Amino acid sequence: MNGTYLIRTYGCQMNEHDSERMAGMLEAEGYSPVDEPEEANVVVFNTCCIRENADNRLYGNLGHMKAIKDHRPEMKIVVGGCLAQKDRSAIQQRAPYVDVVLGTHNLGSLPRLLRESNEGPAFEILEQTETFPSALPARRNSVWHAWVSISIGCNNSCTFCIVPAVRGAEISRRPGEIAQEVQDLVDDGVIEVTLLGQNVNSYGRDLDGTPQFSRLLRMLDTIDGLERIRFTSPHPKDFRMDTVEAMAQCRAVCEHIHLPVQSGSDSVLRRMKRAYSRTKYLQKVDMIRAAIPDVAITTDIIVGFPGETEQEFQDTLSLVGQARYDAAYMFQYSPRPMTAAAEMGGHLPKEIVQERFGRLVALQEDISFERNLRAVGRVEEIVVEGASKRDADRLTGRTRTNKLVHFEGDGLDEGARAGVSIVAAHRHHLDGNLIGTGAKPARRSLSLPLVTTGSPAGCASCN
Repeated sequence: MNGTYLIRTYGCQMNEHDSERMAGMLEAEGYSPVDEPEEANVVVFNTCCIRENADNRLYGNLGHMKAIKDHRPEMKIVVGGCLAQKDRSAIQQRAPYVDVVLGTHNLGSLPRLLRESNEGPAFEILEQTETFPSALPARRNSVWHAWVSISIGCNNSCTFCIVPAVRGAEISRRPGEIAQEVQDLVDDGVIEVTLLGQNVNSYGRDLDGTPQFSRLLRMLDTIDGLERIRFTSPHPKDFRMDTVEAMAQCRAVCEHIHLPVQSGSDSVLRRMKRAYSRTKYLQKVDMIRAAIPDVAITTDIIVGFPGETEQEFQDTLSLVGQARYDAAYMFQYSPRPMTAAAEMGGHLPKEIVQERFGRLVALQEDISFERNLRAVGRVEEIVVEGASKRDADRLTGRTRTNKLVHFEGDGLDEGARAGVSIVAAHRHHLDGNLIGTGAKPARRSLSLPLVTTGSPAGCASCN
């Protein structure tokens, strides 16, 4: 037994997946998890660099860890993830007491670097991926859900986004490897998987020259025991009808799509280098809803992009009003190093961005409430996630459309399937009454109405 570990994760689902893999490697080395840094022999910070305050948050946490390490010098501090990939030697300069730094491309090096750190700080940042995260051992946080990486990196050039600089060029995993991992997960009790990629719709283009994502969905849909397939996130420019058809026809693929728009203004979209127009984006929304009635559509929006005028912001408000999203994840623009937008002129005063942000949030919350009201009176299939954070005496589950439902249900374990009658709607969740358990999804009829919502797909800069 090598002792204990604690991993703190920041950022998107990709980072959550990476953290499960690092936990798996540590446990394979004989470490066991603890909840407090004071009890840990190894503390890992799996970092994100998307938002402006990510750096301050990390170094604030590292400052707290220094006080602990002063009393327990044998404790190892590890910094990994996107911020480590970006900052490289800067971490050693600002926090020389950190023992290990590793980037996004060499998760599998963690056990070796920990051993090497016994002789001094061990820093290793690679420019190319050693192996897919999913190929490494994992300690999953859920017995019934799993993340599955289908690709890594990104070939887009969005001017606000640092992801290509820290995750590298897009590399797709072989479909047979993905299918085998999903089969192994199902054999281990998993009923739901979320497929991960910076741009899932371009999956496979580097393998044979054409996107293969819809074929992958159909392949995974044939796995017995797999009841729900989710994915995040597609890029609108690559979102095609073949994916919509696969979503509509596959038994397990859930009726929820996260389609980041970022702005409703054509001129802002051009400055962002998003490679689609407002009109083309809305055509894709219409295409999805025509094929899958009441599908849940969620999005990401950036407010205050450099040079954004009031009229350009009004264009975003009008698009939101037209698209009628079930939920939107809204962000105030913050400049990131290594991005083209950081060098643009026209950065807006904080107070202007904040005021616009408030207007956008108010509009979307009204729309979310309106969309949720449509669920009242329906019976929804949910998977139990555990006790509600709002009320420990109630349970929480999600519909296939990713809508959060709070209900009373004694004796139900995490991962249990249940039927819930929706009795009340709120802006961010539903209330329901339990009416049955053990239900499994049948191939659905597209003529039946379905409840719709969403949950955060991660950062605004990933797709």
